[in-house]
Amino acid sequence: MCQTGLAILLHSRPSWQSSSHEGSCSPRPLRKAILSGESLMRILAVYTGTRGNILELPTGETRVPQAEETPAPARASGMHPWARDLVISVLIAAFIIVFLYQPVRVEGTSMLPMLEDQDRLFINKIAYRVGEIHTGDVVVFEYPRDHSKSYIKRVIALPGDHIRIDHGTVYVNSVALREPYVPSRYADDRSEGEIVLPPQKYFLMGDHRSISSDSREFGPVDRSLIYGKAVFVYWPMEQVGVVR
Repeated sequence: MCQTGLAILLHSRPSWQSSSHEGSCSPRPLRKAILSGESLMRILAVYTGTRGNILELPTGETRVPQAEETPAPARASGMHPWARDLVISVLIAAFIIVFLYQPVRVEGTSMLPMLEDQDRLFINKIAYRVGEIHTGDVVVFEYPRDHSKSYIKRVIALPGDHIRIDHGTVYVNSVALREPYVPSRYADDRSEGEIVLPPQKYFLMGDHRSISSDSREFGPVDRSLIYGKAVFVYWPMEQVGVVR
């Protein structure tokens, strides 16, 4: 007999009966049943003790539920990592330029041989806001006679120092100043009478003494006009290095 459905075999609990031959036994005959798909699912639900994995549809059909799909996480909104890094880099560069270092260009040859015309260098703008100016520092300052212009010179004497120049040799507090940054070919034989520097005044000179316009011409420079310390030449490549 063929019917639509699923055929299964049901075994009844065996009932052992004695026969004429001791030690032998024979089970009861097996019953065969034809069950529809829905009946089979109900029986399986009873056997397993749960119906939680069987879905009954209004039409009487049954199906096993599919695993619930986990939605893909939404992509976090916001700028790309490279854009974020670029913004951070720009902000750091702006902070350094505005508050710490500033690139400047040298115009002229009064600081030869240390600095050449058109050299590019960084100046430290905060050095003298938190620290002191020292003899030998190379500084950038506003030209005393025209604050729209900036000069770069070397600090020769500090406030309170006695300074005089005798045929090119500089004396500070009666001691001849050693100046290895002034080669003999750049020296001159000028002389200046002794002066005492007032408070907040600095005597500045160029390393190329024979052509430099400096404190010998326009006098000591007030500290308020000194706004940066030359620290590093970054261009051209052959000149790259620390300013000494």
